[in-house]
Amino acid sequence: MSETTVHTFDDVMARMDDIVAAVRAKDASLEHSLDLFDEAIALGSKAVEMVDTFELSDREAAQLEETSAKDDSHSESTIE
Repeated sequence: MSETTVHTFDDVMARMDDIVAAVRAKDASLEHSLDLFDEAIALGSKAVEMVDTFELSDREAAQLEETSAKDDSHSESTIE
């Protein structure tokens, strides 16, 4: 998977995993590792942009709010 085929957050994460594996390979040259590092930096920026622009649907927002409320009430009951 090349950088140009990365369209989703899962694609970014999969490519980052590929990059980590390639850099850890014993036969990875320094030059290739530096190229992969540059690609990883660009992918990281793309991932941050994706997260920053991500919008929840009304249903997802309600589910998140409900889950947070349950977690908050559970935390309060264990503190007391």
